[in-house]
Amino acid sequence: MSKPNHLETWLDQEQTIRALLDAGAGPGVARPDQIAGKTGLELMQAMLRGEVPYPPIAQTLDFLIVEAGHGHAVFQGTPGAAHLNPMGTVHGGWFATVLDSALGCAVHTRMAPGQGYTTAELSVNIVRALTPKVTRVRAEGKVIHCGRQLATAEARLVGPDGTLYAHATTTCLVFELAPQLTT
Repeated sequence: MSKPNHLETWLDQEQTIRALLDAGAGPGVARPDQIAGKTGLELMQAMLRGEVPYPPIAQTLDFLIVEAGHGHAVFQGTPGAAHLNPMGTVHGGWFATVLDSALGCAVHTRMAPGQGYTTAELSVNIVRALTPKVTRVRAEGKVIHCGRQLATAEARLVGPDGTLYAHATTTCLVFELAPQLTT
């Protein structure tokens, strides 16, 4: 039995998200007034609608958030020639960055207004090389536990046919954000 190939669906979803992002705030850092009073999930969804900027690293490494819900986030990426190591496969740092983004944003969706988080530990297991033949991959992150001080999450990096390329876990420190003036 062959594996289903989701590439066409992924491309359609990516095109929709890119159009919203390009028409919206573009890359950058959200202003304090764009963050104030929002939960992490509200902020992620505002980013998906193009209402707040998306991080510039998404352009640099050619990946973007395509989905965010309570306790989960999905990123889609296109590993390209700029991401190859000397052996002609995708550099492990690209794997780690896309997975860390899915993990962190999954945790972010569980933050209350005024809460923040930072990665304390990241573990990445690459189980299959990525070559330029693989045109898209998805990092699917989900929260395992979110408490007052610690959150944990897991993620998988898969191809459109379901092939597993890597999996990762994280532990994040949860904290209250310092009050900021909105001007």
